[in-house]
Amino acid sequence: MPTTLGVDIGGTSVKAAVRVNGEIVRTGQSGFYEKPTTQQLLNAIRAAAGEIDQLQRVGLCVPGLLDRSRRVITLTVNVPGLQGFPLDRLVPEALGLSGERSTTIGNDASATAHDLFEAQNLTGRLLVLTLGTGVGAAVVDDGKLLRVEGDSSGHIGQIDVSIPGADIIGPDGGAGGLEGYIGVPALKRVFGDDLSKVFPSLTGDEPALLALVRTIRICHAIYRPHHVRLCGGIGTRLTHLLPAIRAKVEHHLTSVARSGWTLACGTDDFHAARGAALLADDT
Repeated sequence: MPTTLGVDIGGTSVKAAVRVNGEIVRTGQSGFYEKPTTQQLLNAIRAAAGEIDQLQRVGLCVPGLLDRSRRVITLTVNVPGLQGFPLDRLVPEALGLSGERSTTIGNDASATAHDLFEAQNLTGRLLVLTLGTGVGAAVVDDGKLLRVEGDSSGHIGQIDVSIPGADIIGPDGGAGGLEGYIGVPALKRVFGDDLSKVFPSLTGDEPALLALVRTIRICHAIYRPHHVRLCGGIGTRLTHLLPAIRAKVEHHLTSVARSGWTLACGTDDFHAARGAALLADDT
């Protein structure tokens, strides 16, 4: 049966979602890696996707700088094995299939937003913040992506949200960048490598969470979302902090923010993979 595969290539693993006749039939995740070679990346894609015989379409979420005319990634710090590899050949080669497949290329934030918008039957404007190895953002209006640059709704991970007494320089070299507070590398520098033990103890008063609060407040002024969703490997694990985050965001929040806005976390780690498959089917 013709199959669509959504593949989310992250900084530490690959996630995949298999879609048949408009329904997700399974998801999978590779083992963790660190700065993988091309062969290691191909192995990770195969491990996440499993066996697929009649692959028809592919949706790819890829990190880094995309050259759309050549359909290659020219720079990605965390997944160097992806650089320069023809993206149309990536999944077929990983799965041992001949030829290329129709491939839709995007980013994890956009794909996540489309998955959430459809799955949760949302209306209006949705802001998604993907908090993982890096930080991304996407805004969709009734399911249509708001584009500020390319397929991006803005480089929210690089916005200056400096917290007094906790000055940082973000990985892009900018002072006070959100990614320097709440990306995985930033959290590990503060709390150690085993973040799974850290999340339950967070209170919302840590600089990383205060930076996130400031970001959401800024986004209310810029985007005026009806809905805000925190996703990615970090965002989905902040559910217990939602009341504290919301209270801090609401404190003297600008009057241009929409009343009745909603705040929630993603439900799992496969939103981007499912969204990539959805976008591939809709292309």
